Amino acid sequence: MSEKFCSAIVLAAGSGTRVGGDLKKQYIPIDGKPLLYYSLRVFDKSPIINEIILVVSEDDERYCYDEIIDRFSFTKPITMTIGGAERYNSVYSGLQSVNENCDYVFIHDGARPCVDEDIIARAYEDVQAFDACVVGMPVTDTIRRVLPGDDCAEEVLDRNEIWGMQTPQVFEYHLILDSYSTYIDSGETEATDDAMIVEWVTGHPIRITEGTRRNIKVTTPDDLLIAEAFLRQKKQR
Repeated sequence: MSEKFCSAIVLAAGSGTRVGGDLKKQYIPIDGKPLLYYSLRVFDKSPIINEIILVVSEDDERYCYDEIIDRFSFTKPITMTIGGAERYNSVYSGLQSVNENCDYVFIHDGARPCVDEDIIARAYEDVQAFDACVVGMPVTDTIRRVLPGDDCAEEVLDRNEIWGMQTPQVFEYHLILDSYSTYIDSGETEATDDAMIVEWVTGHPIRITEGTRRNIKVTTPDDLLIAEAFLRQKKQR
């Protein structure tokens, strides 16, 4: 295990409606296992991570106990907590559930099943140096700005300066907890990731840690097919 105490918060409280079907996307089976299982397994096997906090919706608590936690042989303690209406509510719930000795916290979307140990290791190295880091990748497409309600494209943005953010997003524990407490109390609702909240509250710089192209977030049916291909290829190695 790492010298520092590291907690992984895995978010699985979303509705996952854009994928379609009866099951939420985080529970759709891939090779006989729920999609959520794959990110939990990576954090469970990582020597860097000491505990896992699984954030789910209240309606899914029993399912997650029966079909994921009790079904699979995870070796690390997994604490389940109930999420909120928005992502930041769920993260805050997770932050309040980590071990009191936590040094660093990894916040990860459960719909990113292809996270790997190399990403976790790079993020761990960066968070020790910078206290705040976000996994991401430089964009490869040409990016244009389009104003809301306008069918015409505005200027082309310099893709050499643009990275797409992924997870995990990793922080010194008290930095992210205090930032979230202030953000929640403020009544603001616009933040879409954890780094935005830290920047908004503290102005603390955020280190970008390189991820991989495979670390995709499953949002659409096409994403599910791609993730399935990546996971099966990994299993065959």
